[in-house]
Amino acid sequence: MGGRHPAGAPVRDDAGVSAYPFDLSEVRLTSGRWLDNQDRTLSYLRFVDVDRLLYNFRANHRLPTGGAAPLGGWEAPDFPFRTHSQGHFLTAWAQAWAVLGDTTCRDKANHLVAELAKCQANNGAAGFNTGYLSGFPESDLDALEAGSPRAVSYYALHKTLAGLLDVWRHIGGTQARDVLLGLAGWVDRRTARLSYNRMQAVLGTEFGGMNAVLADLYQRTGDPRWLVAAQRFDHADAFTPLAAGHDRLDGLHANTQVPKWVGAVREYKATGTPRYRNIAVNAWNFTVGAHTYVIGGNSQAEHFRAPNAIAAHLDTDTAEACNTHNMLKLTRELWLLDPDRVDYFDYYERALLNHLIGQQDPSDEHGRVCYFTGLNPGHRRGDTGPAWGGGNWSTDYGSFWCCQGTALETNTKLADSIYFHNGTTLVVNLYASSVLTWSSRDITVTQTTTYPASDTTTLTVTGGVGGTWTMKFRIPTWANGARVSVNGVPRDVTAAPGTYACLTRAWSSGDVVTLRLPMRVVVQPANDDPGVVAVTYGPVVLAGDYGDTALSAPPSLDTGSITRTGTSPLAFTARADGATVDLRPFHDAHGFNYTVYWRTGGSWGTGS
Repeated sequence: MGGRHPAGAPVRDDAGVSAYPFDLSEVRLTSGRWLDNQDRTLSYLRFVDVDRLLYNFRANHRLPTGGAAPLGGWEAPDFPFRTHSQGHFLTAWAQAWAVLGDTTCRDKANHLVAELAKCQANNGAAGFNTGYLSGFPESDLDALEAGSPRAVSYYALHKTLAGLLDVWRHIGGTQARDVLLGLAGWVDRRTARLSYNRMQAVLGTEFGGMNAVLADLYQRTGDPRWLVAAQRFDHADAFTPLAAGHDRLDGLHANTQVPKWVGAVREYKATGTPRYRNIAVNAWNFTVGAHTYVIGGNSQAEHFRAPNAIAAHLDTDTAEACNTHNMLKLTRELWLLDPDRVDYFDYYERALLNHLIGQQDPSDEHGRVCYFTGLNPGHRRGDTGPAWGGGNWSTDYGSFWCCQGTALETNTKLADSIYFHNGTTLVVNLYASSVLTWSSRDITVTQTTTYPASDTTTLTVTGGVGGTWTMKFRIPTWANGARVSVNGVPRDVTAAPGTYACLTRAWSSGDVVTLRLPMRVVVQPANDDPGVVAVTYGPVVLAGDYGDTALSAPPSLDTGSITRTGTSPLAFTARADGATVDLRPFHDAHGFNYTVYWRTGGSWGTGS
């Protein structure tokens, strides 16, 4: 299956890593909610009209639009940072090709790239400098550099660069590479002429992950030009406090910050400079420890609030999805540096399952998504859209928010973090029905599970499994009494919560490993108010189903009344405000008003 990745490996190895991902082509989902999400996203990716996605690029570069209708929402011809979405499509199409060999997605990616090349080649006629490629005029960058930004120009350009890089990585060919290098060259020339202070002023406007994509380009090509360009995007106001171990996130636009942190860890892997690693680790620790809701999302009205201010900000506009998408990128990058830290993937699982899997509407054939996941009492997914407009649910051609684009990426790479390896050791980090084809070792691992509806997963090992090697399993911090058996026989394997259980044996084809991770109900208080709590069961956040009933405050929950009903694997009831309420998995909380946080004492809204 490696033939789906003709671009080959990067020229440079990442520094500091001690675990390695499998190629996207080596892992496939086989059943369950993750696969359903992927299939709905694929339906949309196969459907969307590439010529409509090209409208703003062609118009800006003075080429005919071919009779295509313009887009709406955040890709309307007059939207300030139009053409931020197309890079997300390129990444998602490339991932769909890598994961599934989907030729429709491959062909759409290649078509878009070919037409972007024509746009870039027409820069002379359009009055743009060599290499420029966008749906907005180059004069927007003049305004940005002059201190009067019209839009988040580098944010949009980053998406195009990242999408082109992913097409080159996963689909191959020279055209995506050449367009990418042309645009990256334009960025390098543009930023090289600025003084340090002027560049730092430019970085006061959201710029996405420019440092990350340029560091990746350095790793892939070995050309130091791209590392120098990446480091120009090191934002001192963001990095200096983090390097010193200070949480200064309060009031900052969250999704402006998280991609910078991903860039920091990518720059660490490109240079080995400890400061970059410290920045990324501190950012993760602060965000997950003091700024994250129980569902794994962060931010209110797109901004970080004061450390530990959770109950104080249970609003309609909490948990912007982009932030979590990028936090998962950061988490994965950090875990590869420190693969004994179970808390990284405890967080990853919680955020992926409860926030991002749940972001998609399972009743919509194109997998429409919401922007915010509101945590105010009585919220309903899809009730609150972004301030910029485009509705409350994404649509085929009328929204194109940032969170719609990142959802395309999330739902075409759901299998990329289930399994990892180091030498002959296999690490199982996530539990989802899937097949791993470990090509270099002629080993196939088939995981079968309904987790988290069940607390058990089985892994069947087949192929040329010969010899003695180790399989490691993440034992979540909530899993007391985890047990491992092989071919039905319990094994004496240490499986303490918050560790990796190591199963070392001489394997035979057909061996079946069974892992049980007992789950229990846990009441989790908000950081800032122990009288406001959420309820979890294993990795699952449980939400109260209030149907069409409006709520103005968190219901008062009798925590001792929470009972599993047996009507379905994750069905519970409880008593709240003197009445019985059904509790359901939050990732399935669609089509009804819910509450995630409850009162158990104290007074609502005091933050005490």
